[in-house]
Amino acid sequence: MDAPLAWWQRGVIYQIYPRSFLDTDGDGVGDLPGITRGLPYLAWLGVDALWISPIYPSPMADFGYDIADYTGIDPRFGTLADFDALLAEAHRLGLKVILDYVPNHSSDRHPWFAASRAAREDPRRSWYIWSDPAPGGGPPNNWRSMFGGSAWTWHEATRQFYYHAYLHEQPDLNWREPAVRAAMLDVMRFWFDRGVDGFRIDALRQLVEDDHLRDNPPNPDYDPRRGPYDALLPVYTADRPETLEALAEMRRLADRYPDRLLIGELYLPIDRLMAYYGENRDGVHLPSNFHLIPLTWQARTIAGLIEAYEAALPPGAWPNWVLGNHDRSRVASRLGAAKARLAAMLLLTLRGTPTLYYGDEIGMVDGAIPPELVQDPWEKNLPGVGLGRDPERTPMQWSAEPGGGFTAGRPWLPVAPDAALVNVARARREPTSMLSLYRCLLALRRERPALTAGGYDAVDARGEVLAYVRRAGADRCLVTLNLGSSSERLPVPADFRGGRVLVSTGMNREGARVGDVLDLDGDEGVVVAP
Repeated sequence: MDAPLAWWQRGVIYQIYPRSFLDTDGDGVGDLPGITRGLPYLAWLGVDALWISPIYPSPMADFGYDIADYTGIDPRFGTLADFDALLAEAHRLGLKVILDYVPNHSSDRHPWFAASRAAREDPRRSWYIWSDPAPGGGPPNNWRSMFGGSAWTWHEATRQFYYHAYLHEQPDLNWREPAVRAAMLDVMRFWFDRGVDGFRIDALRQLVEDDHLRDNPPNPDYDPRRGPYDALLPVYTADRPETLEALAEMRRLADRYPDRLLIGELYLPIDRLMAYYGENRDGVHLPSNFHLIPLTWQARTIAGLIEAYEAALPPGAWPNWVLGNHDRSRVASRLGAAKARLAAMLLLTLRGTPTLYYGDEIGMVDGAIPPELVQDPWEKNLPGVGLGRDPERTPMQWSAEPGGGFTAGRPWLPVAPDAALVNVARARREPTSMLSLYRCLLALRRERPALTAGGYDAVDARGEVLAYVRRAGADRCLVTLNLGSSSERLPVPADFRGGRVLVSTGMNREGARVGDVLDLDGDEGVVVAP
């Protein structure tokens, strides 16, 4: 008999960007009491876990991803007592809590880095990556920062450069140093002991760099629209074999605690993504699968991705799917409102664990950020390239009230102008809203073993129809998605003829019987049971 599924295999994860979820003290920045206040909404919606982006003390050079204390709470968000209250209330409501874990780099204000740069002889010098200049002067090699420019910053006092994959305020930790590994494992232990249910590991592919500091080779397929970082292939700064060794240590620690989860942020090709499950399940439980995000919205393209991903999974590995996050344009902006409904059905009926991004469930779109209100350092460092992430981080639209119900003060980013029409309060009252569709699909996932635990079998379809069957024992569901704008006809598989519609993204035909052929409107998705 197969082992029962873990909570993270059965469940759905909901990402919260804490600055933008709900502000309770009027300073315009979301906070932990705001997340706690929003927990009943998440329970009502039907998700199973919340992943909270960084809430640790930080100078906020990169909005929390530059951490000055890995075991504290930034006063902007609240206190450790506020976090404990959030965790207790989440668990009372049956929700799991996942935190961001940022092992690749710290803030330059962290006491570890203050000691490291104090003198070359300091015991913590080796906790970060320092190097002499190149023989002719200048940086040691050609490595580039994700945020533009050289990845090396000169430190005049000690006459060496230090390495940072991101901002110069985010020096990279040296994971070849055993003391660093021990200290960062202690961080995981601190939060696990407090009751946290898992971690999403940030920037995992960049954890270890080449110890010979060799130059990265040119990218023969470089597209300047993707920014200067992509001009080189990160052969020596990402996806190094030693990263998997460090990851195995994290997994061994996590496995000492019951029912804990590790997710890896990994922008990698499918074949390399699979390596992060680990050879003996000693990697992350879920290497984040972002491949749907940039994909052309065509049925055969998406079908090919699903089949390639499923075929690549190692034995026993559990799949996962992501359609949006705090670093990528929102689904409704990329696809439009109608196709965003289809995307919701796709995400919540594929095999594996889905991750939702706050606000996507009500159809939020990218906000328009005037130049004088830009916050993201990526946009500030590379203006005009279009890499800024502020638009997808605008405040949650709770109601038509001023400030979108997010804050009584001035929000840190502008609330989108459509908040009066697109908000939780209004969507909860409308049976055909995006929110109602999400809630219906989430309920269907829980109710149908085929959607929770079933296999995936592609169904032959023509035109822009994507169709597949999910099956677990006697329970079966046929999912049909017309990704095109014109109507399509799908011959119904024999064992679903005479079945009934469970949910539709378009016309209200739940409960209707289907015959030999299923007529789908443009941009319509339907789930059918025998």
